[in-house]
Amino acid sequence: MNLIFLLIVSIAFVVAALRQIAWDPGGPEEVAPMDLLGQSIIQSASGAVELAIGLVGVMALFLGLMKVAEAGGLLVVIAKTVRPLMVRLFPEVPPDHPAMGAMILNISANALGLGNAATPFGIRAMQELDRLNPVKGTATNAMVLFLAINTSSVTLLPTGVIALRAAAGSGDPAGIVPTTLFATICSTTIAIIAAKLLQRFFPVEPAASRDETGPPFQQQEEGTAESEAPIPEASKVALGSEASSGYPMWISALVLCGIAALVPLTILYGRDIAPWIIPGLVVGLLGFGAIKRVRIYESFVEGAKEGFQVALRIIPYLVAILVAVGMFRASGALEAIIGPLGRVTGLVGLPPEALPMALLRPLSGSGAFGILASVIEDPSIGPDSYTGYLVSTLQGSTETTFYVLAVYFGAVQVRRFRHALAAGLTADLAGVAAAVLICGVLYGALTAVG
Repeated sequence: MNLIFLLIVSIAFVVAALRQIAWDPGGPEEVAPMDLLGQSIIQSASGAVELAIGLVGVMALFLGLMKVAEAGGLLVVIAKTVRPLMVRLFPEVPPDHPAMGAMILNISANALGLGNAATPFGIRAMQELDRLNPVKGTATNAMVLFLAINTSSVTLLPTGVIALRAAAGSGDPAGIVPTTLFATICSTTIAIIAAKLLQRFFPVEPAASRDETGPPFQQQEEGTAESEAPIPEASKVALGSEASSGYPMWISALVLCGIAALVPLTILYGRDIAPWIIPGLVVGLLGFGAIKRVRIYESFVEGAKEGFQVALRIIPYLVAILVAVGMFRASGALEAIIGPLGRVTGLVGLPPEALPMALLRPLSGSGAFGILASVIEDPSIGPDSYTGYLVSTLQGSTETTFYVLAVYFGAVQVRRFRHALAAGLTADLAGVAAAVLICGVLYGALTAVG
């Protein structure tokens, strides 16, 4: 991200400087390119803080609800539901091996949007998978498939994006739940297929002796992930015991078929369902906690405190990326680069305003989040336009592929990724295509293209 940030700012400055040198004022009210760049820097920084402050309340609400659900054992319920499927997807991993439980809980946490729980589970899973690895330093088929599923961003409830849309003034913040569900099912399916098909073209070869210091990124990335994402106490119990058993296969099949059946329902009735989602979540999750005899008020407050801290912690990241994106746009560099390509992608429902999001999402999570914020905060676009729905769906249904590979493989010093990157990028491409398709069906691409 350091290089991306520096390049964006530098290119913006150079382009604005060249325009300033060649500038011929057409009138007294015309703003000089460098003046426009300076104004954009100040406005973007102020807007980032205002957005983050508006995000505090909504983020506290959703993380409070998620804490109630987690305390009630919803994470374990999902884990036990997907276990029969996981056993078949990973035949080389013993069913009772700790790696299986860690993978299941990682995917379950991602499905609920609990990023703070998903990261340490993922690292734990990779460490346990490495114990089964006969060729240290080279990714096994199980490692690659697990990473491919992660990069496909299995998401049933994109709470963070819903919160951001609400803070941006959306009249339908949960309208992306149907689109995200469709896109994430498509991307995850393609990720699994790609990983299984590509593994035959990337055979395992003996690796050279590993450097015990690990890759350059390991110390920073792994430390960051573990320090910012501690495993919740309730989930530690699940990791050691309850996640090791699953429901009968017919129950899991019934639940999975029910989720799959939601896809046509979201296409047909997505607009009608969306207004019910947020009230339904509040009542449903609190009701679930009450049934499980959770002290829902205390749990909600504890989760809300975490939401408050998260919203404040992202202010520096929002300021950095929104200032960089604002400079890039104000300098004219964004229009020069994205304009020609965007006119082509716009023909298939990917407008120029959403193109930077699609390109940056696999590279940088904070960068993509900043672009999402800048798009939906733009008065000419807004969160409830086709482009607003599209970039929100992209954020919720795709993942930062390069970061995931760096963190998880770095945790076990794997240097030979084999087909992991190809499978991850294939899943990203599928997620983008599925997001364009479903947003076009539900919210209409004609307004953005025409």
